Amino acid sequence: MSSHRRRIKHFDRKSGPRKALLRGLVSSLVEHGRITTTVDRAKEVRRHVEKAITLGKKSNLATTRLLLSRYPNKDVVSAIVKDIAPRFLTRPGGYTRIVKIGRRPGDTAEMAFLEFVDFNFEAKLEAKSEATSDAALKKAATKVKKATVKLVAAKKKAVSKMQKKARAASRA
Repeated sequence: MSSHRRRIKHFDRKSGPRKALLRGLVSSLVEHGRITTTVDRAKEVRRHVEKAITLGKKSNLATTRLLLSRYPNKDVVSAIVKDIAPRFLTRPGGYTRIVKIGRRPGDTAEMAFLEFVDFNFEAKLEAKSEATSDAALKKAATKVKKATVKLVAAKKKAVSKMQKKARAASRA
């Protein structure tokens, strides 16, 4: 299928499942501040989130209803209008960033973090520590470190695998 003059990604889905996928990713991003997904999905979700935040800056009844029609989750819409949009009131756009984190080991899909530009990972850990004990915080920090180490190891493994294939191909 040609990619010329195509405005949106379809992700090999009909419109209903595609809408559900995007709604789920938008609500997860609004709820958590950062999500891990494929690069293509992150680029598509970014369009929707940025439009929603720009709409949320108006913070009137009409925009709230419009956002509810697009994302039928009251918690998500209220978070956009009351929490996220005021944070970016002076910013003219570009509320999110995509950070590539290497390839997924199973199918080697390019993965990325999609996060708000003011996302603070340490603050998230501190907020969790207030809700939980120090032991739980240390356990969470250890988990994060292990996950990061695993991501780096998987990326190195994928790179060395590709290099090995390239060397074998050049010898042949």
